[in-house]
Amino acid sequence: MTIFCSHCHRPLQAEMSCLPARAKQAPSAPRPFRSTKSASKARRDQINAELQALRSLLPISAQEKERLSYLHTMALVCLRLRGAQLFPPGLAPPTGPALGTELLSLLPGFLLVLSADSKLVYISENVAQVLGLSVVELLAQGDTVFDILDGRVGEDVHKKLLLAREEPGREVTFVSEMRTSKAFRLQHGGNRVVAVCGRFVALRWPPSPSTTAFLALCTPLVQSPTDGEAASQDDIFQSMHLLDMTFIDVTESVTYHLGYHREELVGQSWYSLLHPEDAELAAAQHRAVALGAGAGPAAGTAVLRVLRRDRAWSWLRVWARRDGGCITCTCRCLREEEAAHLRARQPRAAAPP
Repeated sequence: MTIFCSHCHRPLQAEMSCLPARAKQAPSAPRPFRSTKSASKARRDQINAELQALRSLLPISAQEKERLSYLHTMALVCLRLRGAQLFPPGLAPPTGPALGTELLSLLPGFLLVLSADSKLVYISENVAQVLGLSVVELLAQGDTVFDILDGRVGEDVHKKLLLAREEPGREVTFVSEMRTSKAFRLQHGGNRVVAVCGRFVALRWPPSPSTTAFLALCTPLVQSPTDGEAASQDDIFQSMHLLDMTFIDVTESVTYHLGYHREELVGQSWYSLLHPEDAELAAAQHRAVALGAGAGPAAGTAVLRVLRRDRAWSWLRVWARRDGGCITCTCRCLREEEAAHLRARQPRAAAPP
């Protein structure tokens, strides 16, 4: 009896090529070598040894090294590598002593350096005074400037940095909330609002993305006229008024901020300096303070434009309070970006109760 193939209907003995391809396949290759517990442990030990070696090279104290996690170690190593690429030790010109703690404490904020692709390259140690986070803790948030900023402004910041990169030397400013420690948020009710002002600088010639850095000063916006962490007496001026807002006295620093001498302002009305579009807002603040005698120093806050002596407009953040039969105003000059941020977040801050 002849057996016929079910595929080609020919005698099975006469033709074997019709068999399905899977029937003719060679035996499968043996499985690759599988990892064992001892091999996994050897790899972990090697990784740990490499991380310990990297940690030992970091220019920080032994006590700080002991507290570093693997994530923090790698973040610091990456920061140092980016810094070495932009500032090679052999090519950098002598710059004198490094910025010490005493000098950094005199700055109104902290220093920030970014690479051309927005990677963090340097953060000054006094960042802890502003954000409540050390450099190591801040790096744990991520390795780009966008990782430490409020995500809502990411697109605007990207555009500003792109503009600055296309025009090296051009100063740009952007305002955003920066991530802070949990203790800071509990104490102040949220993250810190910071104005970042800087420009791209070519560190070597010819300029290229690998030799260009964004150098910036990050200054916190003051939350109150007594916020000693963020401001000094040089940042503000004060004025005293009758209840109808006529000037009766003003500090001499007004000359630096607005150009007027004290004698020019005494006897004038506060309203004579205000931008017409801000008169209603100023009047609301005025009413709130004049009628709220016991409301304390936070009775009224407003962001207003006032006329400088050179006929230009300046933005001021004005804290007003009533002291008996007088009204005292504490004023701080703002950049336009700072004023826009504060107005967007507190558009009705000076409205009467």
